[in-house]
Amino acid sequence: MRVLVTGGTSGLGLAMASALATAGATVALTGRSGQRASSVAADLPGAVGIELDVRDESSVARAVDQAWSRLGGIDMLVNNAGIGMRTVNPRFMTHPQGFWEVPVDGFRALIDTNLTGYFLVAREVTLRMLAAGGGRIVNISVSHSTMHRAGFVPYGPSRAGSEALSRIMAADLRDAGVSVNLLLPGGATVTGMLPLDAVPEGQGFLEPAVMGPPIVWLASDDATGVHDERIVAVEFERWLRDRTGRR
Repeated sequence: MRVLVTGGTSGLGLAMASALATAGATVALTGRSGQRASSVAADLPGAVGIELDVRDESSVARAVDQAWSRLGGIDMLVNNAGIGMRTVNPRFMTHPQGFWEVPVDGFRALIDTNLTGYFLVAREVTLRMLAAGGGRIVNISVSHSTMHRAGFVPYGPSRAGSEALSRIMAADLRDAGVSVNLLLPGGATVTGMLPLDAVPEGQGFLEPAVMGPPIVWLASDDATGVHDERIVAVEFERWLRDRTGRR
């Protein structure tokens, strides 16, 4: 399995890239810094690092072309690159601000990354997957509570938009040979998106590694034909048992 993981240099992206590489997938992980992406990839078996700014169409086209060439194709895209509330309010966990207080430039930058970025990368990869006869796309999301929580503009709207985008992508690609699914941790996760002082001894927060088992399964033969599902990582084992029981 040849997998492109955007935003793979830290947090959820790195956890998923690591799990996939350890499971035997060939992984290309991306970051805005090509040097950092290459450095991180060097620590994973068989992985490569590629520079990618998901906000920029030319960067997306160039990175996807490089990934396709270096991997010999792309069987799965993990759309994960994103930025969080810290970019518009460093104290968002303890001092939330109203939407009217959010800087316009910060709003646009976050939407461009978390929503438009998913669209641009998926668009570029899907065209190639369709021509190649198929593929898989996994879009990373968050809990629904984040999408209507006070003080979470623009992060909540960006993730609500990316989730809607994913469901429409799934509808557009039904029976086309390219599957689309959503994957989310199932709670607040310890990543660079959280303020350092917001993590009390790790209690109440998930570790990024929670994303490993479901993403590895989604890359496996067992996930062939799985389409338009919303999978919560902390509930994955139960979801899988229920799914197997339905067959």
